[in-house]
Amino acid sequence: MDLQAQLDEHVTALERTVECATTTIPEIVALLCSCFRSGSKLFFCGNGGSAADAQHFAAEFVNRLHRERPALPALALTTDTSVLTCIANDASYAQVFARQIEALGSEGDILVGLSTSGGSANVLAALAAARAAGMTTLGFTGERGVERMGEKCDIIVVAASADCARIQECHEFLWHVIADQVEQELFGAR
Repeated sequence: MDLQAQLDEHVTALERTVECATTTIPEIVALLCSCFRSGSKLFFCGNGGSAADAQHFAAEFVNRLHRERPALPALALTTDTSVLTCIANDASYAQVFARQIEALGSEGDILVGLSTSGGSANVLAALAAARAAGMTTLGFTGERGVERMGEKCDIIVVAASADCARIQECHEFLWHVIADQVEQELFGAR
């Protein structure tokens, strides 16, 4: 695919995703603000590029996006290599996030599962563990993932693409918007 085709594909995917997510984003922002106001925590999980995104998105809440403000309790379940490898070795890779939710998650917390395919066994297991713990579950996936992830999520956001790169680009844009909206709601406009 040539450069212009890739650029056009990105713009189209982002425009279609934003169009579909316009009503969902305020709902997610309200859930996150309620979570943080009540002293609850936000967790992220994903694999590969989505693992990197989980860390990136958690950092936007712990540190800041646009304004100096108090830290918010957010954690990527992808970062503790001792925990990840212990669970993968002793149990199974499918349990690396679910086991952490069992240990750290509580009713009122929120788990965000990131899976471009919607079929990551460890993300699906984490969503199930979060539901069992009374947590709110949010899923971020692509067009092909909604069927596998949808039933495990209280809210699912679908990037309007089947291409992994375009899906992740859409997720990144949406999380920057969400983080900004949460900062504005909790701490005022920049």
